[in-house]
Parts: sequence; structure tokens; C-alpha cells
Amino acid sequence: MSEADTARTAIGPLDIQRVMAALPHRYPMLLVDRVEEIVPDRSIRAVKAVTINEGFFQGHFPGRPIMPGVLIVEALAQAAGVLAVESLGLAGSGKLVYFMAIEEAKFRKPVEPGVLLTLEVEFVQKRSSVCKFAGRALLGDQVAATANFTAMIADPPKAG
Repeated sequence: MSEADTARTAIGPLDIQRVMAALPHRYPMLLVDRVEEIVPDRSIRAVKAVTINEGFFQGHFPGRPIMPGVLIVEALAQAAGVLAVESLGLAGSGKLVYFMAIEEAKFRKPVEPGVLLTLEVEFVQKRSSVCKFAGRALLGDQVAATANFTAMIADPPKAG
């Protein structure tokens, strides 16, 4: 796809209301604040504003606050969820995107309060209900973390 084709098919930016329409997550687990751009069926670039007000900073770590790596991967997965839901036309459908596997997660640079964490995720493989993604979290132009992961799109569990 040429740059001109990408520019014509890209969606964005999406504000927090549109993000919340795509994801079921809410505070304190909603980790995508804004989507800069989605290229349907291809990629997403989103942002997490990391602030000292995040509850996990109280204990991780006192005197040296660092965003837990598992939450960086979760933020990447949520960005992937927005990409999948928007690409498949499922926004507002009630469908959920569930983690199935996380592979090759690597953490390169600590994520501290006061930064904008850029979340870039690409489809690696897409089937009807299972998708594979490659993601990276950036601080400016420096890679903070990378991970490959698989997710399943399914109905929410029935109330019991």
C-alpha cells in the first residue's frame, strides 16, 4: 500500500469517548488515552499519558516510580483491541478481545511518570476470531518495550 493509499484509508485521531466505545475497560484499567491513527486491517498508533496519579506508582516503586512491564503489555493489548474492533466493524457490538498468548516480551527502558507512551501495534495474522499482533511501546523515538501477542474475539461470558 502506498503512502497516498494509507493516508486515504487511515482513521484518526480518536478521542477517549471513541476509545471507550471500542473497549470495555474503565478506570483504573483503561490504558489507552487517545488513538492518533488507525490503518484498518493493518496498524494503530495510540497514546497512554503516564501520570504520577496512577495507583500502581504508590508501590512500584516508592522513591523510584516505574510503570510495571505487565501494564505496558496490557496497554499494547488494549491498543490492539481497538485496532481489531475498528477493523472488523465491531465497535459497540459487546464483543471482547481476550489475551491468549504473550511472546517475546522485552523491556528496554523504564517508563516513568510524566511521559507520553506511544503504542504501536500491527496485525501479524488475522482470522475470523483469532488475531496475532506485534507491538512496541515508545518514549519519543526510543523503544521502551516490545511484545508479540495473540488475542481471541468472543462474546462476553454469560452472567451466571
